Amino acid sequence: MARQQHIIAISLLLLSTAFAFVNGVEESSYLESEENKVDVVVEGMVYCQSCKHYGTWSLTGAKPLPSAKVSVTCRDHKNRVSLYKVFPTNEKGYFYGQLDGFKMDQHILDHPLHACVVRLLSSSDSNCSNISNINYGIDGAPLRYENKRLFGKKYEAVVYSAGPLAFRPSHCY
Repeated sequence: MARQQHIIAISLLLLSTAFAFVNGVEESSYLESEENKVDVVVEGMVYCQSCKHYGTWSLTGAKPLPSAKVSVTCRDHKNRVSLYKVFPTNEKGYFYGQLDGFKMDQHILDHPLHACVVRLLSSSDSNCSNISNINYGIDGAPLRYENKRLFGKKYEAVVYSAGPLAFRPSHCY
């Protein structure tokens, strides 16, 4: 019974976040000019997991993986792919990608928190190129909204996070 109440509370929290995002976008579009642009952005980190923790989800001792590639796939409320983008990591293993073209036809069902996932694609390090499912890097890491926004002149970006994700070493002794 307590578990069911916990699940209901989490569901309500996610829905309230979705409503807050939708209302914020609608209010800002009415108050500001049509030229004002609100982007959806995804960020995260990609690592090479330490051999010491091979077979676990631990990232203790993991090293950032530069030039790795991740994909972001978004599906609409009918489960059709509505957006697919590939982003590389920088020299510190960090990726940041604008989801240009992302549309929310059904504001609740097509919301980035429900519609988009991030997956590992490729590693630049041949010694650390096995894809792991740490934080669902194979199945699709869900996005998290951490109340982060970027503002510029006639620009706003709502930032979602994924991961951290990790590749595993090819050979561990």
